[in-house]
Amino acid sequence: MNTDLDLQHVNAELGRNAQGLVDWAIGLGQPAIVTTNFRPFEAVILHMVTRAKPDVPVIWMDNGYNTEATYRFADEVTKQLGLNLHIYLPRRSRAHREAVDGPTPALDDPRHAAFTQEVKLEPFARALRETAPKVWFTALRATDTAVRAQMDPVSLNPDGLIKLAPLLHWSSKDLYEYCEAHGLPNNFDYVDPTKGEDNRECGLHLAH
Repeated sequence: MNTDLDLQHVNAELGRNAQGLVDWAIGLGQPAIVTTNFRPFEAVILHMVTRAKPDVPVIWMDNGYNTEATYRFADEVTKQLGLNLHIYLPRRSRAHREAVDGPTPALDDPRHAAFTQEVKLEPFARALRETAPKVWFTALRATDTAVRAQMDPVSLNPDGLIKLAPLLHWSSKDLYEYCEAHGLPNNFDYVDPTKGEDNRECGLHLAH
């Protein structure tokens, strides 16, 4: 199915038309997922994709380190948009991990890669096995990291998964205005223990 897709043409025609890109991808008629971490402005991608496909599986790798505000935001968005939310947890709880391994390792700690693997990459690999998507929507933005700045809105992973970042070229102002226009909640009290710094890649989009 993926071999005859002209992604260069799709990126040229729809790369800056977020809803058009979503509608095109849903129109492929293939199993799709959208991943979320309920960081700031996540309601935008969730609203956009569920407007095109209300029952799309929404995958959340809950690492156990989210703020109270993030959990409340997740509940609010899930209820407002009627999300088909699938939560994937690490094999060990935060309490179990910290009892055995101690606090979250620092970014320069050799154990940090294993920590990221445990709380984010393994749960996502499990989600991919269980949902078997052909299309993956993300809320990546070019301003997030240097890696993401080099991405195209639509790309094809080595495993054949079509990866879409409809909001790649959106600014924070664009996202804010979309939230205001559609009455969507937001959350700025967010922490990702696998990144530490706002402009550091978390590993998920390097591995996939």
